[in-house]
Amino acid sequence: MSSIPRRFAATGTPSEARLLGVAGFAWLFDAMDVGMLSFIIAALKTEWNLSGIQMGWIGSISSIGMAVGAFVFGLLADRSGRKFVLILTLLLFSLGSGFSALATGFGFFLILRFIIGMGLGGELPVASTLVSESVPAEKRGRIVVLLESFWAGGWILSALISYFIIPDFGWRAAVIIGALPALYAIYLRWNIHDSQTFLTQRQARKTNAIKNIVTVWSKTYIRQTVMLWILWFCIVFSYYGMFLWLPSVVVLKGFDLIHSFGYVLIMTLAQLPGYFSAAWLIEKWGRKPVLIIYLLGTAVSAYFFGTAETLAPLLTSGILLSFFNLGAWGALYAYSPEQYPTVIRGTGTGMAAAFGRIGGIFGPLLVGYLIARQFSITAIFSIFCASIVIAALAVLILGRETKNKELA
Repeated sequence: MSSIPRRFAATGTPSEARLLGVAGFAWLFDAMDVGMLSFIIAALKTEWNLSGIQMGWIGSISSIGMAVGAFVFGLLADRSGRKFVLILTLLLFSLGSGFSALATGFGFFLILRFIIGMGLGGELPVASTLVSESVPAEKRGRIVVLLESFWAGGWILSALISYFIIPDFGWRAAVIIGALPALYAIYLRWNIHDSQTFLTQRQARKTNAIKNIVTVWSKTYIRQTVMLWILWFCIVFSYYGMFLWLPSVVVLKGFDLIHSFGYVLIMTLAQLPGYFSAAWLIEKWGRKPVLIIYLLGTAVSAYFFGTAETLAPLLTSGILLSFFNLGAWGALYAYSPEQYPTVIRGTGTGMAAAFGRIGGIFGPLLVGYLIARQFSITAIFSIFCASIVIAALAVLILGRETKNKELA
């Protein structure tokens, strides 16, 4: 990333490298929480004797919080600023994570997961919006995908913590570690700024939440809004359905819990080359080709992961699943803010992310429901395969290329 550093002209904002680092580490901590949850669910099944449906609800309640957070904080970001929302949401999910270590029962744990989800859901689209507005058009896609690559670092960190901490010290120690980002929010306050584009727009025009929502669905933007809502729903539905259940699915395929954590750690390492390859290709091929190719790669990998019965095909398909799925996520976050002008960018991106989180509610619940009724893992992952194909078709038919397009 040696080519990244460059001071912005005529603004007081930090260099691109610093902005990427500050926003990126917020994503890393977010991913650490989500990643650890997948391992914690597997541990809680034993400790609290949870049913498959209850395990599904742990993942789904987080997505309900994410949907609320993405919608509310997306609106707030257009009114009060990206920096303010970024710090607020980071504190919300960090403190919620710390308090969840005190949970002694299923109900209280769900309440805290909702609060954590609100912080996560609000932070992610606002961070990508801030970065999109702050870098030149010719490098915007690559920088945003690199921002998303911090998610892979968080997942890897969560897998390491889960592998080395949970078996010996329990899941409570792991979630206390997840609370540390609250301290990082203090650093954020002094090292990140709203973009000059947003500040100029806010001075020129006061935002109105209702008007912004109506504008997102106006004739001018309805095509990209429909495309984004389908894309977000299908990706989030399949991602949380597959990845929150990943350690548990490996156990269901006949491997013990400790080996399951180790295998998922290996699969998680493939997220980084997935992000970096997408970051390199997105400025060469454009947003649409990269999204479509990586989505189709995810669909094929999901199908073969569902059918895998032995270790070699399980690891191979799991590695490819991580590679393509997280590369698609990176392209999604680069593509979404480019669909709208500054005045409604936070609202439009936040609403799409909020609708997507509804998919995140149903994905984990569906897996728990189908497992309880003894559906095969192959059948379950075939559903996610079909969902990803629908997302690729939405981009192909409704999407417009935004490579090198200046943000309005």
